[in-house]
Amino acid sequence: MKKRRKTKAGVQARGNDKQLSLHEFVRSSLYETVLIAGLLHVKQVLEEERAAVCGQRYRHTQERMAYRAGAVPSSLVLGGRKVVVTRPRVRTTDNQEVTLPSWTAWSGADPLEARAIEQMILGVSTRDYHRSLETLPEEVRSRSTGKSAVSRRFVRGTQQQLAKLLSRSLEGIEPVALYLDGVHVADHVVVTAIGLDASGKKHVLGLWEGATEHSATCTALLENLVERGLRTDRALLVVIDGSKALRKAVAAIFGKRVLVQRCQEHKKRNVLDALPNAKRESVKRALNEAFRTRDAARARRLLDNLIRRLAQEHPGAAASLKEGLDELLTVKELGMDELLERMLSTTNVIENMIGNVRDVGARVKRWRGGHMVLRWCAAGMLEAERHFRRIKGHAGMKDLVSALRKHDTKLDGRSTDRVVIAA
Repeated sequence: MKKRRKTKAGVQARGNDKQLSLHEFVRSSLYETVLIAGLLHVKQVLEEERAAVCGQRYRHTQERMAYRAGAVPSSLVLGGRKVVVTRPRVRTTDNQEVTLPSWTAWSGADPLEARAIEQMILGVSTRDYHRSLETLPEEVRSRSTGKSAVSRRFVRGTQQQLAKLLSRSLEGIEPVALYLDGVHVADHVVVTAIGLDASGKKHVLGLWEGATEHSATCTALLENLVERGLRTDRALLVVIDGSKALRKAVAAIFGKRVLVQRCQEHKKRNVLDALPNAKRESVKRALNEAFRTRDAARARRLLDNLIRRLAQEHPGAAASLKEGLDELLTVKELGMDELLERMLSTTNVIENMIGNVRDVGARVKRWRGGHMVLRWCAAGMLEAERHFRRIKGHAGMKDLVSALRKHDTKLDGRSTDRVVIAA
């Protein structure tokens, strides 16, 4: 019979297996111990409160105003689910139900909707929701972890988020710059808005659903923002992707007060798409040189030269570049800090949020109407807002505010309200 040799690696591997099993056993035992002890404490507290109301058991008290009425199976929220708890009942002498204080506190807040939204945004499906929760001891019964229950909680929670977002007051935000862009979801287009305050902090402002990125949809979004406190009586920088519908809506709502910046990255893609592959690299270098220069006049000369070069052989690309040319250099003409200028010259800020919206809704296989689209978009936008930081180059926001106030003065000969720059 051949003897198995004990190697050092084999002994160490078996030792690691035993150590891992011990760790898992200790962890499981600790979790179950804490959980069961907590449920026993709940039972003890409720019984003590019942005794305080009804008096001690088997003692006759003439002044007693309530009596024990047995117990009933109920449930409390614990770890993303509801666990079954036996609730002691108390009734008054005139047969009215008395709710114990601790039970009122424990059952008053229901964090299940927030937990369902959190799990689904992180990619957990309704079918697998129960698998994302800690396992319970066999003696503890639970419910509300099924697909339908989780789905209902998600719908309720996202409806509340959408309603809160659409009614959020903008009076305390006072944006000085506004980013507008649309996201296509199934047969719907949702136009979204992000605002920058005077300190460079980003805020989700709102969204609006339509069949296309039509000017009526864009106007409806802006009108909703105005109703909630967005001012139209002073200058505002608006950054858009070049959509004619957005441009028309912005002009209709803000008039001459608005300064429009067309996204340079969108313009670059549009021009290059109108060129053959052999010409794209050289034109791309020319566009980058114009957009990177700090001198607005020089940038304009470089772009005019490029339009003339393209006009004969590629008139489509030349026309694309010429369209809205002045609004490609709006921020550059304001004399902003280089880093802030770059952040205000493209729609990357809002496109990052839209990317998060797409990621959140990527697992949805069937969209059931525009309201569902709005709920999911609102959930994705608010999730992105949780991770917002101040815009890069925010130290130069004071220069933007100053430029906007000068624009106001140019229009009406006087300065509008001062904007306080947050530290």
